[in-house]
Amino acid sequence: MAEAVAAGIRARTSEDRIGTAIRDALLTGLVAFLLFVVIIGLKTENAHEKLILVPRLGWAAFWAGLAVAGRLAIDLFTWRGSSMKTAGRPFLPLPTAIAGIAVAYAVGAYFFLVPDALQMAAASAADIFGAEAWKSRARITVDLVGVTLLAVFIIISAMLLVLVVRRTLSAIGLGRARAPGQSFVRELAAQFSVALLLVALVLPLLVAGPQQRYAIDTAMQVLMYIMLGWGLNIVVGLAGLLDLGYVAFYAVGAYTFGLLGTTFGWSFWVCLPLAGMFAALWGIMLGFPVLRLRGDYLAIVTLAFGEIIRVVLLNWVTLTNGPNGVSRIPRISFFGLSFDRNAPVSFHGFFGMEYDPIYRVIFMYYVILMLALIVNFATNRLRRLPIGRAWEALREDEIACRSLGINTTTTKLTAFAIGAMFAGFAGSFFATRQGFISPESFTFQESAMVLAIVVLGGLGSQLGIVIAAIVLIGTGELFRGLEEYRMLIFGASMMAIMIGRPRGLVSSRTPSVALKESRAISSSLVKEGHG
Repeated sequence: MAEAVAAGIRARTSEDRIGTAIRDALLTGLVAFLLFVVIIGLKTENAHEKLILVPRLGWAAFWAGLAVAGRLAIDLFTWRGSSMKTAGRPFLPLPTAIAGIAVAYAVGAYFFLVPDALQMAAASAADIFGAEAWKSRARITVDLVGVTLLAVFIIISAMLLVLVVRRTLSAIGLGRARAPGQSFVRELAAQFSVALLLVALVLPLLVAGPQQRYAIDTAMQVLMYIMLGWGLNIVVGLAGLLDLGYVAFYAVGAYTFGLLGTTFGWSFWVCLPLAGMFAALWGIMLGFPVLRLRGDYLAIVTLAFGEIIRVVLLNWVTLTNGPNGVSRIPRISFFGLSFDRNAPVSFHGFFGMEYDPIYRVIFMYYVILMLALIVNFATNRLRRLPIGRAWEALREDEIACRSLGINTTTTKLTAFAIGAMFAGFAGSFFATRQGFISPESFTFQESAMVLAIVVLGGLGSQLGIVIAAIVLIGTGELFRGLEEYRMLIFGASMMAIMIGRPRGLVSSRTPSVALKESRAISSSLVKEGHG
């Protein structure tokens, strides 16, 4: 009798869950259709020297249908739980997930090893469709899938290589032994961050041909945002101070090098520390007025500060050249060797090589990689110092932090100054990379992007910021060919991350102060005489 009652309750609960999921999905589809009618359903075209609206309700209905299917899948399988996801059990069984990764790895290896395999696959997919527009979209889709599978192959290969090296060192007594009871999958996943660094070091060697310049430029863009994200992470993730005007320090660093380089002819290496110092000074100037502000009020003041800097750059024509910006900014040099073709002392001439503009691009890539690694090292060291622990105490509870005798004024100023200094370094590199800067490059959208990287990556997580920057910046670049759908897909990817990982991609991290292993404490430090 009890079993029959329990079965009836489960059946009724299942029906209620399915009915609620269908109702939510239909409501989501209606809202999505109303939004997509404005975003996609109407398109302006130029006809006979005037703009006309061309309705495209079919596309709006198509995307609304995808929203219905997505919301239904979320309600049934992830959000409210079902038989496919119970407590302590993942949505996909581990063997299924491993099989899927293995297939992706194999296809990525095929694209990597066979010359022009990805281009042939894209051309074959395009030939299936008749309309020219559909051909281009099919080609872009295959390119996106192929690049993703290539990335899977390269990252997993690097993880396997690092694991083999560590096991070899451990076997000969030069490395740490494998933890007892640790599975191979967990041991392999632990090599992810080292594998990312290894791939970053050899990236220029992995890409060849006409796409090399574009790939390295995109990697430099990602590294710049990683560097900015690590700097903002000090203010937002560690100190808990919401800063919406972080782009102001980025602009100060860029204009510092731009003005000093064009006016006095100083090189990038001379202006790099100066750009960081000036940005840190402006960080302190921002920190003083906001010492007693928290939460929304602090966000509003920092947002106003960022807009003030942009308006000053736009209107102080005698110094910044106003909206025309600063041009002919000195390019980066290699220990005094210029990368220009006709320079008296050139890089290619000194080493006896033929001139190739890719040399400067590769060198700039390694420069920004070096700067990003320095920022990461400095941030990790600072987090273990008393000032780093004071930042985290300030984030948790400012009143309790003050009651412990911590000077909150100094703590806030150091957070603003150090975070701004890292932004100044990135701004200086941006100026030498572009050769031209203007106020349009330092809008609120840049601050929002960096803040999104910090939040999506996980507050306080260094590795999470790296993954978030690769996903967000890389997604924007990969979908550049889709034009009008690019920002829509970008926003959808951000929503998917927040729904699936509301606390960020890496929601947990190692505490700033933690014991690597259990060890005895000296008897002179404890009363009982035991550790």
